[in-house]
Amino acid sequence: MDWPFFDAPHRQLKQELGVWATAHIHPNHTDESNVDAQCQALVHQLGQAGWLRHAIAGKAYGGLNDSVDTRSICLLREELAWHHGLADFAFAMQGLGSGAISLFGSESQKQHYLPRVAQGNAIAAFALSEPEAGSDVAAMRCSAMREGDSYVLNGEKTWISNGGIADFYVVFARTDDVPGAKGISAFIVDATCAGLEIAERIDVVAPHPLARLRFVNARIPALQRIGDSGGGFKVAMATLDVFRTSVAAAALGFAGRALHESLAWVKHRQMFGQALADFQITQTKLADMATQLDAARLLTYRAAWMRDQGERITQEAAMAKLTATENAQRIIDMAVQLHGGMGVKKGCIVESLYREIRALRIYEGATEVQQLIIGRELLKAN
Repeated sequence: MDWPFFDAPHRQLKQELGVWATAHIHPNHTDESNVDAQCQALVHQLGQAGWLRHAIAGKAYGGLNDSVDTRSICLLREELAWHHGLADFAFAMQGLGSGAISLFGSESQKQHYLPRVAQGNAIAAFALSEPEAGSDVAAMRCSAMREGDSYVLNGEKTWISNGGIADFYVVFARTDDVPGAKGISAFIVDATCAGLEIAERIDVVAPHPLARLRFVNARIPALQRIGDSGGGFKVAMATLDVFRTSVAAAALGFAGRALHESLAWVKHRQMFGQALADFQITQTKLADMATQLDAARLLTYRAAWMRDQGERITQEAAMAKLTATENAQRIIDMAVQLHGGMGVKKGCIVESLYREIRALRIYEGATEVQQLIIGRELLKAN
């Protein structure tokens, strides 16, 4: 926290959140039953404690500031991920799920949804991916046809975080026959909307609420459209731009916890008459872990700082996400190896971290997509 990327409020935030999380987040790494209830409880807990206010833009709507401070979001995600992956998930999805409303919503949309999100009284979700349109958003098939003062939605969305427990979804659908990204619009769809079905609950290696959504003639008022017709791709990319760097920060939290657990383990674990920490091969692994973690931190907080200065960070955010998630995977893998058999035992913290980190290399732009972004930006600049 002595790095020049941070100001006094960031240092205070880090300290206060650390104290709060230690006192209030009590992960039970062996209990993965009823994840929905755990996530709902965490959202409410984070809202009541005031942490969700950082994820909302606009003091008039419950936000802490009139714009989202990227460094604060990153610090929050890193700290929460260090304590519990589901706590990080709960926080992040409130920001991502409501981000489009914060950035492009009408006054009535902001007043209706954002205060409840900030208080933890409404759970938000971001519905962009489809079975045949993940990284290639322009291949979207879900449609929203205008009928008078309404739109009628048909199609599917999948891998939707908070699917099944959300109170509302920000849904992206094709409103015109224009090919590519130009025909996409964004809508707010309440979970109670007739024609919205939870087609499938999806179980993944690190349990989080996920679902496949199906829309069958789901009619929503035209007033629920976010921004302009055909402006949905811009809405989606701007929302992801705010929160993509924070995915790197979550990876830092997981990796930092893995290094912490490893240091404690190797000092304690006895082997051939000495502590595991006394072996030079152990020390080289620890050195690699610490170096890769700091390298990722520098890239992550550089990108966050640049965005808070109003700079365009397409390349820097991609570098941060790629490096932090890939390095975290390596760090956690080394932590499991250092723990030996205990590292793969269900209930061991590094075992749960091993499962938590894998998805971060895929969602909000897979590693390969980040490489393409970086390469494209380099070619544009030279």
